[in-house]
Amino acid sequence: MSITLGIAPIAWTNDDMPELGAENSFEQCISEMALSGFTGTEIGNKYPREPQVLKSYLELRGLNVASAWFSAFLTTKPYAETEAAFVQHRDFLHAMGAKVIVVSEQGHSVQGQMDTPVIDKKPVFTDEEWDRLTSGLEKLGALAREKDMRIVYHHHMGTGVQTTAEIDRLMANTDPDKVSLLFDTGHLVFSGEDPLVIFKKYQDRIFHIHFKDIREDMLRQVKEEKLSFLQSVKNGVFTVPGDGMIDFRPIWELIDASGYEGWIVVEAEQDPAKANPFLYAQKARNYIRQVTKI
Repeated sequence: MSITLGIAPIAWTNDDMPELGAENSFEQCISEMALSGFTGTEIGNKYPREPQVLKSYLELRGLNVASAWFSAFLTTKPYAETEAAFVQHRDFLHAMGAKVIVVSEQGHSVQGQMDTPVIDKKPVFTDEEWDRLTSGLEKLGALAREKDMRIVYHHHMGTGVQTTAEIDRLMANTDPDKVSLLFDTGHLVFSGEDPLVIFKKYQDRIFHIHFKDIREDMLRQVKEEKLSFLQSVKNGVFTVPGDGMIDFRPIWELIDASGYEGWIVVEAEQDPAKANPFLYAQKARNYIRQVTKI
């Protein structure tokens, strides 16, 4: 397996704010992904959930499923609730041929709260919550390995695993064979972390990559006006690679030198009324081709 390029549907229709891109159909989304030169997709809220039906749409366009987001509530709900939902999610992705499952802990998360400042009010887990998180993730990881899959943990703005210190704690307290890491350029830079440091430190545990960029002027506005995560997205803090403040060349050099194999997925949620998703998908593909030669 080599590096394969995908793109997430969140640029066409936003899962957290369905009103963004409500007018864009599932068929339009996957057709424009393929036309832009991508061969993979993550799963959005308009995608059919029956594997054979979804495959019939994707195969016509030369697309495969890279993964799909799973919300865990290991810190706030009984483990059994998360496990039941996870097994169903795992089996669906396994039927679609995916090898990794994107997991993010949503206990105490403020990412879905419209009026909560994402930077100033992020949750901080207690020691007990950390223990529940790490032990629960290892259990989910073992369930994924039953199907020859891996969970890849998504550090995310507005959650209890966002900063370098929090990523370090998660990695230090979980079994590398059961818990892997998703490397997301946009969330690291948004949080003030150095993506090069994170990649160098955890390259052996990174099994999934998200490429997203950050608009520097919008990041400044988020901080000055204490905007929420959803407000930040609506205002355009995220964009595609090559359209923001991140230089992807040194990042790519590390990825290439590491021998990484798997997906690199463009995931840059924006308001499609302001940022035409087809045009931005093409812009991202052209930039990635220039930087990576893929």
